[in-house]
Amino acid sequence: MPSIYFNTVKDVKWVLDIHQSPFNAGVPVELEEFNRQQVEDLAQRHQIQQGDALTGKLMSMVGGHPYLVRLAMYYIAAGKITLEGLLDSATTEAGIYSNHLRSLLDILQGKPKLAQALKKVVDSPVPVALDSMQIYQLHSLGLVQRQKNEVIPRCLLYREYFRRVLSGS
Repeated sequence: MPSIYFNTVKDVKWVLDIHQSPFNAGVPVELEEFNRQQVEDLAQRHQIQQGDALTGKLMSMVGGHPYLVRLAMYYIAAGKITLEGLLDSATTEAGIYSNHLRSLLDILQGKPKLAQALKKVVDSPVPVALDSMQIYQLHSLGLVQRQKNEVIPRCLLYREYFRRVLSGS
């Protein structure tokens, strides 16, 4: 096998994607949504006594998104917020999800076409067909759920927040 020598760094043509970790050598594992029973179990483990009311209202906002459910449970169990306060402020800059939402928005602002695709999704009451790469990217970010070759927002939180912040796009 012949050796290749380069005189300067500018001569090197990188084949690797600089946005992908070289440690991504395993099989991707998709974390499933929590179901109602799992959310109720998590509430019990946090010693939250609101039971069905908590589960129903929280899941109507964030679905079974593991991170969003767990964050809500932490704040409620710690007495930092009530369920009603959480739901009222969830899509705002003052809500407990604001850092998470802003980090997703930051990614989308660097990809205007992807942001426009998400805007179509959150503005539509029915599943939306997109380019397969857009579906892949939005799903990889956790923003949408696939339904065959179409997508819907992953949860009401994402629909409401991104409908508001992408309205000027």
